[in-house]
Amino acid sequence: MTQTRAETLAAHFVSMRSRDLPETRIERAKVLLLDYLGVALGGSGTASGKVAAEFSARQGGRQGATIIGDGRRVPPMQAAFSNAIASHSIELDDVDILALFHFSPPVVSAALAVAEETGASGADLLKAIALGCEMMSRASHAANFSLRDRGFHTTPTCGVFGATVAAATLMDLDVDQMVSALGLAGAQASGLMEMYGPSMQKRFNPGPAARNGVTAAEMAKLGFTGAATIFEGERGFLAAFTDESDAEALTRNLGTDFPDEFEYKAYSCARPIHNAIDCALDVRSHLDEPLSNITHITMRRHSKWARYHDNKRPQTYHEAQVSLPYSVAVALIEGAALFPQYSNDKLSDPEIQRLSDLVEIVVDDSLPRGVSCLMEVTTSAGGSELSSQIDHPKGSIENPMNRDEHRAKVRLLAEPVVGAGGVQQLFDAVDALESAGSVSALVSAVVPGTQA
Repeated sequence: MTQTRAETLAAHFVSMRSRDLPETRIERAKVLLLDYLGVALGGSGTASGKVAAEFSARQGGRQGATIIGDGRRVPPMQAAFSNAIASHSIELDDVDILALFHFSPPVVSAALAVAEETGASGADLLKAIALGCEMMSRASHAANFSLRDRGFHTTPTCGVFGATVAAATLMDLDVDQMVSALGLAGAQASGLMEMYGPSMQKRFNPGPAARNGVTAAEMAKLGFTGAATIFEGERGFLAAFTDESDAEALTRNLGTDFPDEFEYKAYSCARPIHNAIDCALDVRSHLDEPLSNITHITMRRHSKWARYHDNKRPQTYHEAQVSLPYSVAVALIEGAALFPQYSNDKLSDPEIQRLSDLVEIVVDDSLPRGVSCLMEVTTSAGGSELSSQIDHPKGSIENPMNRDEHRAKVRLLAEPVVGAGGVQQLFDAVDALESAGSVSALVSAVVPGTQA
C-alpha cells in the first residue's frame, strides 16, 4: 500500500538520531537558537511581548516551561505561544532564503518549551530544532508561492507543522503518533497576510503555530488520532491553501537533502526590505552632497515583492517595520536600521517623511532575484544620479554576518534584559549545548536576575 506524505515524513523523522545529522546541521541549529534567544529577549520588552507573557501567565496550569525575559513558568503550550510572539516582535528574527517565513518563532519556541519540561538534553533540543525546521521548509516548498499569493502567512501556516515535528521529537512519539500529530497540526494551520497595518497583528501570527504544534504532539502522545492524508488529501492542506502545489517537495530526497538553510537579519524590518536598506546605505557611503539635495528615489523591485511594503506614512513602529520608503529614508539619514530607528517618535520626523515621499517603487522583472532591489537616486546638483543594486542582503547565505557580527547583534538585544553576565552565560550555554545533559543553563541565561 502506498504511503501518504505524512506517513513517509513521520517514518523519516522518527528514525533520525542525533548522530545521523551532519555536523553542519547541528552548527546551523546552534546559530539559529542563539539568534532566536537574543531576538526573543529583545522582543520581551515590547508591548506585544509583555501582553503575550501576561496572557500566558494568567492561564494557569503546570509550571513546565519558562517565559523568556520574564521568568514566570507556565505550561509548555503557553510558553511556546508567548515566546513565539516575543521573538517576532522586533522584526529581527531569522528568515528563509526566499524571504517568505521565519523558522524560529514557531519551531524553536515549541522545541525549547517542550525540552525544558521533558528534561531533554542539549543534543536532543538541537535535533528537534533541525527536524522541525526541515518540516517547515518542506511544507513551504510544497505550497508556495501560491499559498502566499492567496493571502496566507507562511510562518504560521507552515510553521505549525515544524513546531509539531520539533515537539513530537522531544516527546519521543512513535511513527503512528507522529502521523497523527501532523494531521492534528493541519487541522490547526492558520494565519493571514492581512497584517501590514499599525496594529500588533503580525506579531501574533507565530504564537498559535508554536502553541498548536505542542498541542498536536501532546494530543497524539495521549492517543488522539489524526488524518494521514492531511497534506495531499482532497480537502487537505495543499488543496485548501493553494491553487498550485508541489506535493513531491514534501518528501523529495528525504535523508539526503536538508532544505533548512537560515538567513539572518541585520535590520529591524521585514526581510524583503533589507535589500533596499543595503542599497540606501551603499548610496549614502558614496553621496558627497547633503541629503537635502535628493530630489527623487526610484526603487526597482521584482514583481514578486513590488506590491508589498509601499506605505509612506506609517502610523506606528509596527507599520514602519514593513514600510520600504520609511526604511530607506531612515537608513539614508542615520546610517542604520535597527530597532532604535523604528521608534514611534521618529515617524513624524520631517526629513524622514520628505525622503519617504520621494521613493517610487517600479516593477522590474529583469532583476535576478525576487528580493533584488535597484535604487536610483537623483539630486538637484546638476541632476546627478547614484545607483546601487543589491541581490543578496547582509545576513544572507551569500553575504553572511560573521560570528562577531552575529554575537554583537545578540548582545545588543539581550544585554538590556539580562545584563552582560547573562549574555556571556547565554553564549557559554549555547557553545556547550551538545554535551549538556539538560537545557537548564540555557533557560537560566534568559531569565533576568538568575545569572551566576
